[in-house]
Amino acid sequence: MEINNLQKLVHDWIVNHGIRYFDILTNTILLSEEVGEVSRIIARNYGEQSKKRNCKKNEDLGKELSDILFIIACLANQTGIDLEKSFHKKLKEKEIRDHIRHHENKKLK
Repeated sequence: MEINNLQKLVHDWIVNHGIRYFDILTNTILLSEEVGEVSRIIARNYGEQSKKRNCKKNEDLGKELSDILFIIACLANQTGIDLEKSFHKKLKEKEIRDHIRHHENKKLK
């Protein structure tokens, strides 16, 4: 799926099911909350932290990452950002900035 299509899909969902966008501040706080949920899952499943006894056994990392993607699309839509265009621009910047640096990084070999 193209990122522009994702942004449109999110917008259509908001209009048809969500009534309206939450304000930008609320969405930013929700984004922080969802990043925390992703961090918790990763810390307990891939890191050194153990799961708590009352922790849900089937925590779904994909679901939580999708929540983040949804909120990012909301924020982009609310601020008039074309994420696809911005992403390609950023990727090009990273290519120029990081190519040699990463290839010369002995820690990555």
